[in-house]
Amino acid sequence: MRWTIKPKPSEDKIKHLAQALNVEDFVATLLVQRGIETFEDAKNFFRPSLDHLHDPYLMKDMEKAVARIELAIENQENILVFGDYDVDGTTAVSLVSSYLKTYYPNVATYIPDRYDEGYGISFKGIDFADDNGISLIIALDCGIKSIDHVAYAKERNIDFIICDHHRPGKTLPEAVAILDPKRDDCSYPYDELCGCGIGFKLIQALGSNQGQKIEDLTSYLDLVAAAIAADIVPMTGENRVLAYFGLQVINSDPRPGIKALVHQVKKQTLDITDVVFIIAPRINAAGRIKHGNHAVELLTEFDFEQAQQFASEIEQYNSDRKDLDKQITKEALLQIEVNEEKDRFTSVVYQENWHKGVIGIVASRLIETYYRPTLVFTKSGDKYAASARSVKGFDVYNALEACSQHLEQFGGHMYAAGMTLKEENYSIFKEAFEKQVQETIHPDMLIPEIEIDAEIDFADITPKLTRILKQFEPFGPLNMTPVFLTKNVKDTGYAKKLGEDNAHLKLFVKQNNSEGIPAIGFGLGNKMELTTNQEPFEAVYCIDENEWNGKISIQLRLKNIK
Repeated sequence: MRWTIKPKPSEDKIKHLAQALNVEDFVATLLVQRGIETFEDAKNFFRPSLDHLHDPYLMKDMEKAVARIELAIENQENILVFGDYDVDGTTAVSLVSSYLKTYYPNVATYIPDRYDEGYGISFKGIDFADDNGISLIIALDCGIKSIDHVAYAKERNIDFIICDHHRPGKTLPEAVAILDPKRDDCSYPYDELCGCGIGFKLIQALGSNQGQKIEDLTSYLDLVAAAIAADIVPMTGENRVLAYFGLQVINSDPRPGIKALVHQVKKQTLDITDVVFIIAPRINAAGRIKHGNHAVELLTEFDFEQAQQFASEIEQYNSDRKDLDKQITKEALLQIEVNEEKDRFTSVVYQENWHKGVIGIVASRLIETYYRPTLVFTKSGDKYAASARSVKGFDVYNALEACSQHLEQFGGHMYAAGMTLKEENYSIFKEAFEKQVQETIHPDMLIPEIEIDAEIDFADITPKLTRILKQFEPFGPLNMTPVFLTKNVKDTGYAKKLGEDNAHLKLFVKQNNSEGIPAIGFGLGNKMELTTNQEPFEAVYCIDENEWNGKISIQLRLKNIK
């Protein structure tokens, strides 16, 4: 594992900001590393405001989208809100449909079946619309490449509004409106929104026409925060504002569906990590194991008792999902070994009966063992379907594009993608993908990296510092939890291994004459010998608050030691 200390910004910028904010230089360094260089930048960062959200009408085609929805309502048309089966898609469908239903009844929802229809807009979904007299489909978190599907709908006099955040292809579908900040011709100031975020901008625009202010729409932000956390989009700009206020909703007055998912959690206040590890996997489990409709039912249910019933079913799906991904990961690791592919630049594995709902998770698990771009294939109808995951800095979407002559279809973004291919093209594609990655990946990208924000001493860890760091939240890509390096650390003799197979490490550490600080290292049980006999070591860690029996104390979450 590589330890990399981030480049230090210019001393002038650090000094100027430290003085303006009355903070230590290393705190100013953390801020400048995040692009915060002035007092005004810092004020916006530390005090997110709904006023920082952009005018939704700055998004290309927003006026067309709103006009078409208003025309549908005026003409009493039936509207279908269509979305993908993952967290981003199901939260987006729940958000837009429940908003429209507050003033218009003729609204239905549709989530495609992961196994029968696959990702994105489906002909089956359009046939459903046609059979039910639906003349407008609002597609969320999908559709940007659905040229044939939109044409098929047009032949049946069904209009499309597409709200997507994936990269467009060379040609756009002939929809009435396409809301996607990644369009080359869209000058919207922020292009990292998730699908649910774009759904929120749509209801923001619709609401403004009805005289609603942004404050009237905050109750929908619990859904947006869940999608931002699950989709791993940058925690910057508008996303950070939406997540910040969404977490407030989750912690104060969440919708019954989300309340039912978290009501057994002991923590008083949930942070973005809790959303990633508690809320998101459960919402996702519905579409992975059963059907995404179950997630929409949960998230649009306003009777708490009924929501609890839905949540308990989803809890079972999540438990089934865990068992499946463990088993398939074992089988995939064995396949890599048997095929003597440990030393390749990619992991590409296939088994026809692997559960399609968990292959994306399995791809992520394989990267924990073999750190390289990874594709996990299974059989889907008469085709092979795969989920792709990448490593830091490597654009797997571009690699797939370079091999696209062997694929039937593909879509996604830098770190995650999906694709299908014909059975006879699997081996050819596998070798083409290996060759493409070998030729384009930098060798450093194949070694996991810990990026260190700053080197500090334990004496720097004060209540004031932890208060300031708390205000850096919510964390996420491009605003990750600060990581610190401290040298000459010693354990005070309380080191012990914890957990199943003694996988984790618990220490009580000091530096020089500092007070002792508890530290926990998940997955670092095998490093215990480095901490014995008062031998000094270097530690890389995040500063956490540990809540136990109502008391809060500081704890170091070790990322590595050497």
